[in-house]
Amino acid sequence: MSDPHDRNDHATRLKALEDRIATAKGGEVKKPQSEEHYSQANMAWRMVIELVAGLGIGFGIGYGLDVLFGTMPIFMVLFILLGFAAGIKTMMRSATEMQNEQLAKQANKSEDD
Repeated sequence: MSDPHDRNDHATRLKALEDRIATAKGGEVKKPQSEEHYSQANMAWRMVIELVAGLGIGFGIGYGLDVLFGTMPIFMVLFILLGFAAGIKTMMRSATEMQNEQLAKQANKSEDD
């Protein structure tokens, strides 16, 4: 019987060998499409979390100030809106970063061709 750990070791060694061969040929190691899909999903989740974090922090600060000063909805609404704006700004910065990475990859790919 074959050992399952031995099978994983062979797959790992085979992948490392393929990577070394591709590097030696001068080509870059291509990621499987499934890894690229997960990268895009991670980026989308990052953007959602940034927006929700901005809202949450704005709510917390606003609610805390309202409790402190006894002015219930004023600061909470104000800081929720500010948190929303900050979340959108951070989200847009992440989208720009992602777009720049894609453009850089396309530029490198076109230079190689």
